[in-house]
Amino acid sequence: MTAPGAASSNAEFARAWDGPSGDLWTDNADHFDTQTAGYLPALLEAAAVAPDAAVLDVGCGAGLVTQELARLAPRGRATGVDLSTRLVDLARRRAAAAGVPNVEFVQADAQVADLGTDRYDRIVSRNGVMFFGDPVAAFTNLARALKPGGRVALAVWQPVERNEWYRSFRRAAAAGRELPAPATDGPGPFSFGDPDRVRRLLAASGFAEPHFADVRAPLHYGDPAAAEAVVSGIVRSLLDELDEQARAGAVAALRETLREHTGPDGVTYPSAMWIITAGWA
Repeated sequence: MTAPGAASSNAEFARAWDGPSGDLWTDNADHFDTQTAGYLPALLEAAAVAPDAAVLDVGCGAGLVTQELARLAPRGRATGVDLSTRLVDLARRRAAAAGVPNVEFVQADAQVADLGTDRYDRIVSRNGVMFFGDPVAAFTNLARALKPGGRVALAVWQPVERNEWYRSFRRAAAAGRELPAPATDGPGPFSFGDPDRVRRLLAASGFAEPHFADVRAPLHYGDPAAAEAVVSGIVRSLLDELDEQARAGAVAALRETLREHTGPDGVTYPSAMWIITAGWA
C-alpha cells in the first residue's frame, strides 16, 4: 500500500514508510521523539510561528512537532502530512489525548498532493524532506502552498562525517563488508547535508537564498536494551543480508558500540543538523 496520490518517483519510499519503516517508527514513537528532542527548540525558534498562523508539518510522523506548532498558533491551525497510515492514525490519537484541538493529520505525499495555493504561513519539517524522490517538484509544490512573506523551516542531517551514530551503526551491521556510501544526491537521510546542493534545489523551486544554522545535540537512545531493539530495526535490511554467523557478529558489534556510548543519560551519540530557513525568491 502507498499513500494516496504518491508520486511515482517517491514510490519506493512511500511503500517503505507505509510499511516496515512506518511500523518501526509507530511502534517506537516515544523513543524517536526523545531521540531528537535536542533539536526541537531550535526548529521551533526558526519557524517563528505567529499565534494566528496556518502551519504545514511535512513528514509529521507521530505528530509531536505538529502539536507543538499548533500550540504556538492557538488562533491558527497546524496540519501534519505523512506517507504512513499507521503514523497518521497514531498522530491523531496522540493529539486528541493531549487535548490539542487546532490540529489535523492527512496521509499524503507532499511532493504531489494538492496542498492549496497561498494557504500556509509556515511550512516546517523535521527529518522529512530528505526523502523526496524529486525535490525540485516537491519544493515547487510547497512554494505554491506558501503565502507571500511565508517561510520554510527544515531540520535535516548534516553530512554523515558529522554524525557518528550513523557511521557506528552501519560499521557494525556491515560485518566487514564494503557498503556503498549513503546517497548525497538522491533520497536518503544525508541528501540535504551539502548546503550548495540545497541552495540549488531551493532556488530551482522558487525560494530565496536559504540560511543554514549549524546545530549540534546528542541523540538519546535510552537504556542499552531499548537502544538495541530500535537500532536493530534501523539496520534490519543490512542484518537480513547476512548468514546466521555473520549476523550474530554484527549484533555483537552493535551491542559493543551501544555499550561504548552508554553514560549517565543512557545511550547517546554526537550528531549534527542544519536548521534551514528560506522564504520566497
